[in-house]
Amino acid sequence: MKVAVVGVTGLVGQVMLKVLEERDFPVSELIPVASAKSVGKQVQFKGKSYSVIGMQDAVDREVDLALFSAGGSVSTEWAPKFAETGTYVVDNSSAWRMDPTKKLIVPEVNASQLTVEDKIIANPNCSTIQMVVALGPLHETYGIKRLVISTYQSFTGTGVKAVKQYTCERDGIDNEDPNAYPHQIFENCLPHCDVFFENGYTKEEMKLVHETRKILGDDAMKITATAVRVPVDGGHSESVNVELAKSFEMADVMNILRNGDGIVVQDDISNNEYPMPFYSKNLDPVFVGRIRRDESIENGLNMWIVADNLRKGAATNAIQISEYLVKANILRQKTLA
Repeated sequence: MKVAVVGVTGLVGQVMLKVLEERDFPVSELIPVASAKSVGKQVQFKGKSYSVIGMQDAVDREVDLALFSAGGSVSTEWAPKFAETGTYVVDNSSAWRMDPTKKLIVPEVNASQLTVEDKIIANPNCSTIQMVVALGPLHETYGIKRLVISTYQSFTGTGVKAVKQYTCERDGIDNEDPNAYPHQIFENCLPHCDVFFENGYTKEEMKLVHETRKILGDDAMKITATAVRVPVDGGHSESVNVELAKSFEMADVMNILRNGDGIVVQDDISNNEYPMPFYSKNLDPVFVGRIRRDESIENGLNMWIVADNLRKGAATNAIQISEYLVKANILRQKTLA
C-alpha cells in the first residue's frame, strides 16, 4: 500500500521510517512529505533514497495511509484533505485529540473502537501513551478514582530545536538559532512543558488530564499533573500515584502488569533493577517498576513508568494503530475498492 510520512524530516518522522522498516509494515510505495523548504531533500528507507514532496502533491497521489507528525496547524489544514481522498490518517499532533468525533487510540487499550469510518485517528501525547499502557489493565480490573502524576520528560520531546539548544549548551558553543526553552536545559530541570494556562497548569499537564480520561473512558476520573523537562536524551519517566476504586493484593497487581500487553516489569530492588530512560532508548515497550502500595491512603499504589518518547510515545504507537487497521481489515477497504 502507498504510505505517506508527513513531516518526514523531523525527529518523529525519521523514527517513523525506522519503525516502518523494523516492523516490516506492508509499504509498496513510500511517499515522504514535508514543508516547502524541505521539498527535494533525500530520505532513506529500506536502502533506497526517496525525494521529499510537498503536501498537495501527496494528496493528489491518493495514498492509503498518511502518518502525520508535522504540527497541529499542518494537521488541521491537511489531514481532512487527505481523508477526503479516502486516505486513513494517523495524526501525531494535538489537533484532533480532544475532538469528540475523532478516536484517541493506544492500541493496547482501545484499538477495538476503530471502524472503517475513522479516517482521521489521533495519536495521544507521548507522556499519556506510556502511562495508559500501564494503567489500562489496572483500570479494567479495579477502576481508578484518582491519579497524581509527575513527569520527567526528555528534551527530545520538544523537537530538533531543543536538541540543538541542549547540544550547544553541553558543548559550550553559541546557538545561532533561537532557543527552545526560556532557560538552560543542560544540567537543569524545567517545571515548564509547553505554554501555561490561566489555571497555572501547562498545556502538557492538561493533556495528561483530558487525554487519559478520554482513552480510559472515564470523564469522572480525578487527575492532577506536574510536567518537568529534564536533560535526558531520549525517554520519558513518570512517577504515578494511583488511587484504585477497589481493594487489591500486590501479588495480583504485579501479575496483571506482567501479563499486560506492551508492558515490561522491571522491579527487583534487591538487585537495583528498575526502569530508567537510558535503557529504554530505541526500544518499544513501556517499562514499569518501583511498584508498591501507597500506605498513606486506602487502595493506593505507586509506580514508575518509563518509555522511549520518540518510539512508543510517538512513532511506534502510530504504526501500531496502522497495524491494527490492517489486521482488522479496515485499512484495506480503500485498496480493495
